[in-house]
Amino acid sequence: MTDPRLVLATHNDHKVGELRAILLAAGTVPGLLPDEVVGATRFTDVQPVEDGVTFEANALIKARALAAESGLPSVADDSGLAVDVLGGAPGIFSARWAGRHGDDRANLDLLLAQLGDIAPEHRRARFVCAAALVTPEGVEHVVRGELVGTLLTAPRGDGGFGYDPILLPEGYDRSCAELSPEEKNAISHRGQAFRALAPTIADVLRG
Repeated sequence: MTDPRLVLATHNDHKVGELRAILLAAGTVPGLLPDEVVGATRFTDVQPVEDGVTFEANALIKARALAAESGLPSVADDSGLAVDVLGGAPGIFSARWAGRHGDDRANLDLLLAQLGDIAPEHRRARFVCAAALVTPEGVEHVVRGELVGTLLTAPRGDGGFGYDPILLPEGYDRSCAELSPEEKNAISHRGQAFRALAPTIADVLRG
């Protein structure tokens, strides 16, 4: 078995797959192999309390906790949907907007009900991702990516997760959930953030 070199601070298998694909695409992090990138479940079932007030703060909380637990360079992201007409909500509360963490369908249904019959020109929103790298030695680096679009009135598509079925990216006629994984990763907030973080990850792994 290949020893892990980089740990992703998520217990969500979909996110592990998505982030691994982004980091390994076209040598984004040279020399990094798929089996060397693992999820947090390999080391712990405990998730730290995310009590930061920004995406960046929560990403650092998760990355610091996992770096301490695993003894390896750890990457975390905190992501969410910011809706203009709602003053940036759900924001950092996106994953638990309906009250229970990770209930994607309930979150979607509540948000669509809150938006009601608001006209398309007022349904602007953006996916936001803050990605943080923390090493056991104390190196810390945080970056941000954003994907701007318009919220649909009903979910479309079976791909992705979270709010993907209701965000129509700017310049596209398909929701994020209707894009192929490759198309989505090329434009997504996570893709942008993790590609921006990749040079620092590469430097850390080179030692």
